[in-house]
Amino acid sequence: MPTFAEQILSRAAGRPVVAGENVVVDVDLVMLHDSLAPSIIDVLHNQLGAERVWNPAQVAVVIDHVAPAATVRQAEQQQQVRRWVRAQSIPNLFDVGRGISHQVLIEEGLARPGMLVVGSDSHSTGYGAVAAFGTGMGTTDIALALATGQTWLRVPETVRIHAHGRFQPGVSAKDLGLWVARQLRADGATYASVEWHGLDFLAWGDRMTLATLSIEVGGKAGIVAPAGLTSADVPSWLRVDPQASYARTLECDLATLAPQISVPHTVDNVVDLTDVGRVAVDVVYLGTCTNGRYADMAAAAQILRGRRLAPGVRMIVVPASSMALEQAAADGTLATLLAAGATLGTPGCGACIGRHMGVLAPDEVCVFTGNRNFRGRMGSPGAHIYLASPEVAAASALTGYLTHPREVVADWPLADVRTPAAAAALA
Repeated sequence: MPTFAEQILSRAAGRPVVAGENVVVDVDLVMLHDSLAPSIIDVLHNQLGAERVWNPAQVAVVIDHVAPAATVRQAEQQQQVRRWVRAQSIPNLFDVGRGISHQVLIEEGLARPGMLVVGSDSHSTGYGAVAAFGTGMGTTDIALALATGQTWLRVPETVRIHAHGRFQPGVSAKDLGLWVARQLRADGATYASVEWHGLDFLAWGDRMTLATLSIEVGGKAGIVAPAGLTSADVPSWLRVDPQASYARTLECDLATLAPQISVPHTVDNVVDLTDVGRVAVDVVYLGTCTNGRYADMAAAAQILRGRRLAPGVRMIVVPASSMALEQAAADGTLATLLAAGATLGTPGCGACIGRHMGVLAPDEVCVFTGNRNFRGRMGSPGAHIYLASPEVAAASALTGYLTHPREVVADWPLADVRTPAAAAALA
């Protein structure tokens, strides 16, 4: 019986397909961003000989990776991309400051449940937050999709993550995602679709945390079961099939899950936070497509409210989108972060790829709410990056060392900013 990947790809192929088949499929949306767009445009026109994209309405272009441009060369390339978008009559250009592609395309309603979305970014698995099949592809494959509206792929097997219960105070979706990386390792779901079940209580933003982390265990896609989505139109054919066949199932009791931390220099080098010891911190970086949403900023602000960062600690906050920034500004979340000593960056990818807006120096230790901690990922290969939740990041910013949120919040539970109801109230 079909998994989510098989259901979505069957629709895209126009016939029933099963794991292991090589299929040609129609794509619903193609995304390209500023970092790879110039090379994609070159391949499209000069190697494939295509003068125009197959359907401008099904193309989205986002300037998010180095936004604003950090060099003259980058500014010229972004100028080229803008001119190309106008020449192609593509209606969906999201320019500097609108935010990260995956976040923005869901906010704009362009990526929806049941769709097949291909993007020029490995974290295009993030569209699984709204139960789309999202996957990243390279320059030539994206150019081919732009020219024809089709792509080919192998229908993936599925690894099922089944969660039970609810998180403890101070624990969130990021901890679950890191725990799964700890169990599966970096290659545990290679070319598989990672399905996340038992998380109906999560808002789509926290679902994106899990969908983006699916690529870090090798996933071709990461799809969160759509039950509980409050702002997406889920097609009737997209549903959990109790007879679906999974390559592997991993069970997690959320009530026993402790804060997790990914230790340098690989994402799957994950341990309980309490096992790390007292590690001094230089930089706390809150942002990215994995944890740069309003709820992430609000969770951090609750911990930081009325306090100041530890001496010598820098905290950089880069919202995932302009909408997330506006929400944080509207209810005082942003003011709380700034009053604590944080500094604010333009919505976008920021320093996640180590090209601007907060790159790290040798020997600096960074608590990062993003998705990768490889050597040189955020600047110097001599820096040390620890991946953690926004709650752990905020607590560590207060003390100056890796810290469990319960150590700095005596009157837990705080208000729950991560429920679908809370997200809907701010929409």
